[in-house]
Amino acid sequence: MIISTAGRPHGTGTRVNWPTKRNDSVFRHSVGSTFSAIISAAFYSSLLIAATPSPAHAAEINLLGPASFRILFPKLLTEFEKSSGNNVTAGYAPLGVITERVIKGEPVDVAIVSGKQNEELQKQGKLLAGSRVEIAQVGFTVFIKKGAAKPDLSSADALKRALLAAESIAVGDPARGGGASLYTIGLMKRLGISEEVKAKSRLEPSGTEIAEAVAKGEAELGIGVASDLSLVAGIESVALPAEVQNYSLYVAGIIADTKQVDAAKELTAFLTSPAVNQALTDNGFEPR
Repeated sequence: MIISTAGRPHGTGTRVNWPTKRNDSVFRHSVGSTFSAIISAAFYSSLLIAATPSPAHAAEINLLGPASFRILFPKLLTEFEKSSGNNVTAGYAPLGVITERVIKGEPVDVAIVSGKQNEELQKQGKLLAGSRVEIAQVGFTVFIKKGAAKPDLSSADALKRALLAAESIAVGDPARGGGASLYTIGLMKRLGISEEVKAKSRLEPSGTEIAEAVAKGEAELGIGVASDLSLVAGIESVALPAEVQNYSLYVAGIIADTKQVDAAKELTAFLTSPAVNQALTDNGFEPR
């Protein structure tokens, strides 16, 4: 068959070979195979997408935690993000500061404070009812610079003598409301030496900074949480006598007006998982 082409002499043209039956069959088979392959690929791609957390639907969770968790939590929260598909922005501060920030209405989804502070926030309606999750507790200790002579702290009386004899003592700043500061205030009152040690007390913003002050030689003794021993190099600890020992309890709660309730519940559940409990134990905490 000849089809005329403009610009060519009459009687010449381009020959078109129309498909034969055999060629037509091959053509249809090829198209059919290609179409099936495309459909199959699209199907499996949709399964893969469905099984993968979508960043577009990831929840953004704001967490406030105690300063003593600032070294431990980043790695753990990364694991949570991978398993849940959600994103966590964490901030760390002394417990009293966290409590104040929640009271003032800072946009937070989960806050970790002490047991008593959690109860107070519940009473004020700042936390979602029934969202209390106890994470861990940690005891207190006396820090000394590594290699220094260890004081006798075998009894309350021995502890009293050691504190009176020390040239300087690093303690938590009461204005920050941290667990270490609250414990130390009560301890000094119980021992009856509040006024005697006031002049030689060095106030530090957090428990970790208490340990750091001792490591740097800026204070002879420090009273802080035992978990900070694993965070700060160059220090040792001497156990407090059982009769004056106490524990700082860390409790998570979900903020009442959060828009991320389900994601926040996932996070607080994760914070009591076996993996987190093991990490807490390895760093001097006692999981609850």
